[in-house]
Amino acid sequence: MATVILKKGGGRYLKSGGQWIYDNEIERIEEEFEPGDIVTVRDFDGYLLGRGYINPRSTITVRMLERYHDDEIDESFWEKRVRDAWEYRKSVVDTSSCRIIFSEADYFPGLVVDKFEDVLVAECETLGMERHKETICRLVKKVLEEDGIHIRGIYERSDASVRKLEGLEKVRGFIGEPFDTDVTICENGVKYRVNIEEGQKTGFFLDQKYNRRAAAALCKGKKVLDCFTHTGSFALNAGLAGAESVLGVDASDLAVKQAQENAELNGLGDRVKFMTADVFDLLPGLLEKGERYDVVILDPPAFTKSRAAVKNAVKGYREINIKGMKLVKPGGFLCTCSCSHFMTPELLEKTIAEAAKGARRRLRLVEYRLQSPDHPYLIGCPESLYLKFFIYQVFEEY
Repeated sequence: MATVILKKGGGRYLKSGGQWIYDNEIERIEEEFEPGDIVTVRDFDGYLLGRGYINPRSTITVRMLERYHDDEIDESFWEKRVRDAWEYRKSVVDTSSCRIIFSEADYFPGLVVDKFEDVLVAECETLGMERHKETICRLVKKVLEEDGIHIRGIYERSDASVRKLEGLEKVRGFIGEPFDTDVTICENGVKYRVNIEEGQKTGFFLDQKYNRRAAAALCKGKKVLDCFTHTGSFALNAGLAGAESVLGVDASDLAVKQAQENAELNGLGDRVKFMTADVFDLLPGLLEKGERYDVVILDPPAFTKSRAAVKNAVKGYREINIKGMKLVKPGGFLCTCSCSHFMTPELLEKTIAEAAKGARRRLRLVEYRLQSPDHPYLIGCPESLYLKFFIYQVFEEY
């Protein structure tokens, strides 16, 4: 096994709780290795920092698998990690559909495994995890079935462009035997048909589970606008909670079609409607027509996936929140969020405050929430915190 020796003063991020070692922190590498190999990591003075896997093609050269230990990284190692992850989920969430493995937050850097009822969907983004993904998925299936949960198949959605940075091709297909990929899940009492082959990411965004429930609590008897609705999740939660009417909007015809099907599946076709439109263009038109809503929900895609694009992302979040706030009736509610790791909670809150000033509105914070606990935020590992969700009451300026 090769040993990575850090420069004096290197590894600051690792020592503060992170799990990454960057290329400019490495003094030398002793012994031969292949990209994707597991390596031992030591400080400049020889102090053991742990083990991880290495890929010199990436700026993040080493991703740690364990800190301050040098255990053998074998099947029993992975099985213990899987069991720990599953026991945690059983303690904190409804596990009928949930994320079982969340990359760095569960010490599986680069790997995600979601459970949709009796189907597993895996997403692998790094070379080091590429070598172990099938073993880990098999162990997830084994651990769940030992707990009495039948898993009828595993599907891989490793088709993110970030794999190119690791020297990997995009992959999509079955791990193991093929199976019927038609999956219906139930979350917060709402039923959804999940397209694990063609849907975004692993097929469905599980991270907003309890944020949807929190927003729905405001919607009984109310007129609701759900922007960037995707397959209708916030809109359907609002409808099931007793909203008087709900309009869901998305730019994707496919997503809107799925949302309409989900509304029918839940018997909400009469009160929950969907339309295909560009949200940025639609909202000013609704304002001009005199439309106002008791609850406006903004769940946009990430406007930035890099630190370099944060400035433009801030403009996007400011603009959409100004337009959304203007449509909220005085005393109504705005639910707004960002799923970008690079939009920190402080920056997002500052941006929303600037939007309120631009819209001539005052905001009262009702609740600040994060991603569902099956997507845990590991303290010291800021990349594991990405979803920020604010609920505000909106007033006109007095």
